[in-house]
Amino acid sequence: MTGFFASSAIALYLFAFGYQMSQLRKHSIAATPAFQLTTALAIILHSFACLDFLSTSEGLDLSLLKICALISLLINGVLFISGLKKPIHSLFLFLFPISALSIFAAMTTPSTKAAVIIPPSIEAHVLISILAYSLLAIAALQALLIGYQNWQLKHKHQNLLMRTFPALQSMETLLFELIWAGEILLTLSLISGFLFYDDLFTQKLLHKVVFSIMAWLFYGCLLWGRHYKGWRGNTAIRWTWAGFIAILLGYIGSKVALEFLLV
Repeated sequence: MTGFFASSAIALYLFAFGYQMSQLRKHSIAATPAFQLTTALAIILHSFACLDFLSTSEGLDLSLLKICALISLLINGVLFISGLKKPIHSLFLFLFPISALSIFAAMTTPSTKAAVIIPPSIEAHVLISILAYSLLAIAALQALLIGYQNWQLKHKHQNLLMRTFPALQSMETLLFELIWAGEILLTLSLISGFLFYDDLFTQKLLHKVVFSIMAWLFYGCLLWGRHYKGWRGNTAIRWTWAGFIAILLGYIGSKVALEFLLV
């Protein structure tokens, strides 16, 4: 059934993307009931596909492409729930093609890491970590869009896509909500990692921990600066991306090295 769930999710994501593009050409992207229903069905099918990707008879398959499919699922789920109260569905224009590609890659590429059986405590740590990475990935995308939106406002020019986005202040409010949530989960991830892993050296996790701590410090500085100094605009964007690059180097970079380069 993996192929059915994955293929159906891809088809729905691409259909929803095409629908949004057609709306964009009409100078509007509205979250119609049909669009919301299509998105919800795509996310549900994506969930079943990820369950099949990750769960095997030998244990959990935590190879890079399978995890990327899971991260795209969590990002879509968070945005879908947030979009029920905030007009942020325009972000799906970027996420739907990425989600379809991540599912296709996970479905068609053999696993690059042997499945493992891990205790519930480690499973909880992995889930918290992936949730943190997902939220902070959305924040990084949000920061890029804010930078582009701010640039267009300064130059007194807005293209069709930017006109469908919420006001700049609303975009910045959402950015810091995402960073707060991501920082809390990243804190829990670090604490659970230190509690549940016996030896970071033999687990080949030391570099990941170092970069995660760096990211935690970057985001912590940004939140402090926002609260006490009123940081926003380009300053907030730079700090957001500094933290996200640290996460990419620590998590994605280490998995690429271990699964593709050091084999």
